[in-house]
Amino acid sequence: MASQNLVSTKLQIEAVLTVTPFQATDPRQTLRVSVTEPADSGIFRTCLNLILYYNKVVDEDSGWIVAGWIKESLSKVLAEQPMLGGRLRRREDGNGELEVVSNDSGARLIEAKMAMTLSEFLGSKERSEDAEAELVFWKDIDEQNPQYSPLFYVQVTNFECGGHSVGISCSILLADLLLKEDFLKKWADIHSAELAKNDGPNTPIFYLPNLKKPSYSAALYPSSSNQNKTWGKTMMFKISDHQNINLENESGRKLILVCVEDAEHKVGVKMASKFPVFFRGSYDLLKIESCTKHGNKIVGSQLKLKNQISTARWDDLGANEIAFGQGNKPARVTNWIGSVCDGLVMATPSSSVEGTCELNVIVSIPCEKLI
Repeated sequence: MASQNLVSTKLQIEAVLTVTPFQATDPRQTLRVSVTEPADSGIFRTCLNLILYYNKVVDEDSGWIVAGWIKESLSKVLAEQPMLGGRLRRREDGNGELEVVSNDSGARLIEAKMAMTLSEFLGSKERSEDAEAELVFWKDIDEQNPQYSPLFYVQVTNFECGGHSVGISCSILLADLLLKEDFLKKWADIHSAELAKNDGPNTPIFYLPNLKKPSYSAALYPSSSNQNKTWGKTMMFKISDHQNINLENESGRKLILVCVEDAEHKVGVKMASKFPVFFRGSYDLLKIESCTKHGNKIVGSQLKLKNQISTARWDDLGANEIAFGQGNKPARVTNWIGSVCDGLVMATPSSSVEGTCELNVIVSIPCEKLI
């Protein structure tokens, strides 16, 4: 933790604000969260983190300008994907079940500055998973009053050289929207369109250096709970056989276990014997089911299942091509799932180019559970 503490002393949060959708969501959307066992704290703590690092490409470029325009573009893309600006709440029928509702409460935008250059940070021994956690902001969802907690955060961090990073944190309950719905590309396209209207990166309406009052205090801003999380080593897979993607049957569960065993072998880390599977089977339902490993090696007919599974990459999500204006693509992209506890699996169906159904599977295993 020493490296994290050293970097923490060089990071200062300058502003925190709420960004709401550009227009009201009507009708509101809901996502029912169905849990087979009593919900544990992982539902409220686990998040998908993504950091995009950008070098300075023009003299007038800065993270402060980027953040100002992000406020505008994020507001418009939230209107297209309002669930990311929604809140988790307990259903009104009194049975205690959870649901996410697109109530337009908004996402959080954080502006920060780092007392080092981008090249120093990326090339320094100080840069580690804990250090990178300073570049994303996440606050655990309040278990007693979840309706007050944002589910989506964006942190723009300015480095001394003029470079900047865009850190994104999203609740695991909605992470499939980033992976499946091409959200990042839509957002970047909207951002570029906003800049085009203004003939380049002119100073946006929200430009913190012009708005910051001399009396402000960075200590007023809450700290992120992200650095207290358990990191997960993560692998992605694609399952091609559409007949086996139903997790309610034995073949579907076997496919998940094949992915888990393959991930354990490749990253050298063991999953817990029992772990949650997040399955978005339909637009308005997220199922969270427990899956148990039986300790058996994959033999016999299960070997055939491996032919339906291929390894995917985070690069396949297209984050390396995301440019927030000026054609400035990321110099580096990092991503991970935080607070995985006993590990988790996220499974999301998608339609392939050929029109057949695929299942995208993400396996995340706690780092400390070494084989």
